[in-house]
Amino acid sequence: MPSNSKASRFFSLVDQREFALCQSINSSLRFRPVQGYFQVVSRLGDGWFWYLVILAMPLISPQDGLAIALLMVATGLICTISYKLLKRWLIRERPFISFPSINCGTPPLDRYSFPSGHTLHAVCFNTVLAMTMPELAWILLPFTLSVAASRVVLGLHYPSDVAAGALIGGCLGLLSVSCLSGVFSQIAATA
Repeated sequence: MPSNSKASRFFSLVDQREFALCQSINSSLRFRPVQGYFQVVSRLGDGWFWYLVILAMPLISPQDGLAIALLMVATGLICTISYKLLKRWLIRERPFISFPSINCGTPPLDRYSFPSGHTLHAVCFNTVLAMTMPELAWILLPFTLSVAASRVVLGLHYPSDVAAGALIGGCLGLLSVSCLSGVFSQIAATA
């Protein structure tokens, strides 16, 4: 898909302004424990951690866990479609591609950077849980924050990618609960 030239020019300016911050955060990779921690968090943030949470929901909350799990699955699909469309339309190269001095701490799942899909999903799921099971959301919040931080530490995203992913994810989580939770509660009640 051809690059959106206005977006390209905008991101080129923003990339230059965020470069020093990215490089500074990325320099923490020289400490093996930091790199190892964020690599594991990033890998779990690929979806594995959230798949386990979704599968465990009916066990964690027998009364409404199935409805919450179904809501998270539907919301996760909406998140995936949203961030993939945005990445293809906006085409922002990852920091380690644009700036060779930034180290790539783990292989990316795709080429483009904006918005952070890992952060989008993590914040979205944490928002859904905050509105349906707040006690679990508080327990999972450190993981969500670690996923967001991992994206910049590992050289995969700019801070603005993470901020945009968090904003979009939070909005999608709120919309999902307000628009879809009743539907999935009814489906779960008939199951």
